[in-house]
Amino acid sequence: MTSIHGHEVLNMMLESDEHYSETSLIQAIHMRFGDSAHFHTCSAENMTAAQMVELLKNKGKFIPLKEGFSTHESKICRH
Repeated sequence: MTSIHGHEVLNMMLESDEHYSETSLIQAIHMRFGDSAHFHTCSAENMTAAQMVELLKNKGKFIPLKEGFSTHESKICRH
């Protein structure tokens, strides 16, 4: 099973230039990476799309907007 780094999710968000809700981001993740994909970061592993979204939210990776949220390149660590 392939595990996808959280940076890939943030990059997907940047490329789309869309605003998301938690639900619409989870749907977009499933469409891009598949329903059975698992995710990891430097500090966590074996997460579902919903768990990945929750972790990114809790780490302050999302920028609140009038309608939903987005992200910015500065929110992606480069290591």
